[in-house]
Amino acid sequence: MRSSIITSALLLFGAVQADPGAKKNTGGPIDASILAHTGEPAGKEIKIANNLTVYISPPPPKSPRTKPRSQSAILLLTDVFGLNLLQNKLLADSFARAGYLTLVPDLFAGSPAPSDINDPASANFSIPAFLAAHQPPVTDPIIASAISHLRGSLNISSIAAAGYCFGGRYALRVVNPSPGGADVAFAAHPSLLTDEEISGVEKPVSVAAADRDELLTAARRAEVEGLLLGAGGRYQVGVYGGTPHGFAVRANYSVESERFGKEGAFLQAVGWFDEFLVGRG
Repeated sequence: MRSSIITSALLLFGAVQADPGAKKNTGGPIDASILAHTGEPAGKEIKIANNLTVYISPPPPKSPRTKPRSQSAILLLTDVFGLNLLQNKLLADSFARAGYLTLVPDLFAGSPAPSDINDPASANFSIPAFLAAHQPPVTDPIIASAISHLRGSLNISSIAAAGYCFGGRYALRVVNPSPGGADVAFAAHPSLLTDEEISGVEKPVSVAAADRDELLTAARRAEVEGLLLGAGGRYQVGVYGGTPHGFAVRANYSVESERFGKEGAFLQAVGWFDEFLVGRG
């Protein structure tokens, strides 16, 4: 089913809300008030098999949204800034407040990209060398370990992959036949996607795109949508006006369009996951 959202138009209709509760026993709707952009992380870092560090954030036990999601979890796949970026942990905590156990694997073995790549102190950092060192043969096994922990150690039966920038590519990879492992995917401003990774998806996919993204241009975005249409599955593409690459994580909240974009992308993801992971009442 083809479904496209031109998010700028939503400004005409007030605040966006994820409210699939009318059709399903979801525990009620949410709004953007649960999305944290500043503050202290609520979860914790732990070690799992293969010496992998993960950040895990459990849902509030008394929330009415937690019980309907007790067998579901979100696997959050970060941008290149990894667990060192506060907003990545706060995003995981926000998904947890939506009722989903959320796990964030360290995709970079403790050495993510510096938080400010343009800082003179980062002059020796090479983006091409960093990306070359974190190709699928390296990254796929890390994600597989996280999925194995969710399914084997935590008894999770349904997994949603939420990927951002670098992680957006891998959110789509885990709903391909190989490497697979997830049941539904959301990708915000994904980068480095290949045509094969897009056309190979076999599970529902939602994409949140920036209209000013140098890594996912308007032309490439049209190609992505065409490939998803050709794949024949359920998909959704949302375009957020006045937003740059990275807005769904590192939005500048002093810019209204970026704040609205981050909130809208978050609610887009939650609504998508609720649609495909939460059982009907």
